[in-house]
Amino acid sequence: MDDFKKLFDSFSSIRAGVIGDVMLDTYMWGRVERISPEAPVPVVSLDKKEYRIGGAGNVALNCQSLGAAVAVLSVTGNDAEGTLLSELFDSSNIDTAYLIKSTGRKTTSKTRIISRNQQMMRLDDEITDPLNTADENRLLEQVHNFIANEDPDIIIFEDYNKGVLTERMIKEVIELCRQAGVLTAVDPKRKNFFSYKQADIFKPNLKEVKEALNLLAGNVNLPFLENIHRTLKDELKHTISFITLSEKGVFYQQNGRSAIIPSHLRNIADVSGAGDTVIAVASLVYAATKNVHLMAEVANIAGGLVCEEVGTATISREQLLQECELLLS
Repeated sequence: MDDFKKLFDSFSSIRAGVIGDVMLDTYMWGRVERISPEAPVPVVSLDKKEYRIGGAGNVALNCQSLGAAVAVLSVTGNDAEGTLLSELFDSSNIDTAYLIKSTGRKTTSKTRIISRNQQMMRLDDEITDPLNTADENRLLEQVHNFIANEDPDIIIFEDYNKGVLTERMIKEVIELCRQAGVLTAVDPKRKNFFSYKQADIFKPNLKEVKEALNLLAGNVNLPFLENIHRTLKDELKHTISFITLSEKGVFYQQNGRSAIIPSHLRNIADVSGAGDTVIAVASLVYAATKNVHLMAEVANIAGGLVCEEVGTATISREQLLQECELLLS
């Protein structure tokens, strides 16, 4: 495709929903100059503290940075962290009208303490139990409202095993989307891996697929991956397998069409958040073009670009556009 500018401009007419586990990421940077007299642990003198959108929220952030209109469909706690997260969404122009607060849950919050560019510790504060029936019902009603009010092009399922995407939630939301003609894209986790039946795009990474299918190490080549697609399709009846292969690139298959797209050489700084970027970019490109090969090519470049940044990074629209013109034209 030569006209990438036209493709990227078309993202602004796409409406997307992201359903899954949203989180608050807190980063604390400091200096270690001594060991504590109370215990053999370093004392960190804090220099700065920063709050960021994490989990499924990072997928929404990536969609927004590419120009799409995006809403989050999720449940947070009725707590200070939930309020802070809502404010971060609002300031990033992500629609929070369909975000629910539950008194029975806490907002998943991850605090990272960093010194000399090294993560020293991470504190997780969360409830990972599945949503109770009352919260499931409220969220399903919000998905109904979202589809009725916004007429979205695609809903992205971003599963972090924190309890929002229960089996019932997955099944009923996919059914709602099928009835309304809304595309579905899935970034699964091990727990509900086989619950995403009849999704349009199913995007695990190779490690997740191997664990789910109990596969031993095999040569990662086209026949091996096509076999995985067939096995997945028997179980899931989905449309597209899109498997990320870390440094080897990505694989896709839709009907009889399949390919491995090798990654482009990069200076890898940090792989965290790359999966969020890949699913966001793939979803928007496919919603805009229905072209699975183009989807894989652009998402592959995007995943490599965010790995050059430290920490969970969002894709820069301008930088991705430049790279696509450079590498794919």
